[in-house]
Amino acid sequence: MSNEASDFIRRAIRDDLAAGRFDRVQTRWPPEPNGYIGIGHAKAITLNFDIAREFGGFCSLRLDDTNPERERLEYVEAIKEDIRWLGFDWGEHEHYASDYYPRLYELAEQLVGQGDAYVDHLSAAQISEYRGVPTRPGRESPDRNRPPAESLDLLRRMRAG
Repeated sequence: MSNEASDFIRRAIRDDLAAGRFDRVQTRWPPEPNGYIGIGHAKAITLNFDIAREFGGFCSLRLDDTNPERERLEYVEAIKEDIRWLGFDWGEHEHYASDYYPRLYELAEQLVGQGDAYVDHLSAAQISEYRGVPTRPGRESPDRNRPPAESLDLLRRMRAG
């Protein structure tokens, strides 16, 4: 089997471009800057940047800076240095998840308000307990059927601190 035939990702991209479903290729690599990257990250970086390059598109570096207690500028800079060391560059396409917080919050309110999301008060241990495993189905959170107005109020109070 040729390399091209075995690469389902590139085949899907070619099919989408040929069918006119998309007119460009845009990929992204979204690390969380809470440590140094390793070999697994290098594989993902190479895949995303190579595919964008191969199809004349671009790859965005979208840093998932959503956990300020664990993230440091030192890691952001190290990640950028390592991507460049691998031979890639994101150009003007550097983004941070925190840039989207206002829009993400707006969408969260919408989902909660229409009953498609809820505020859950389970602890990490309880989430593990409620989560299903291959030998046991999961259980519904007691907060799942909370009225949307109540969850929306809780969400707004959480945002307010």
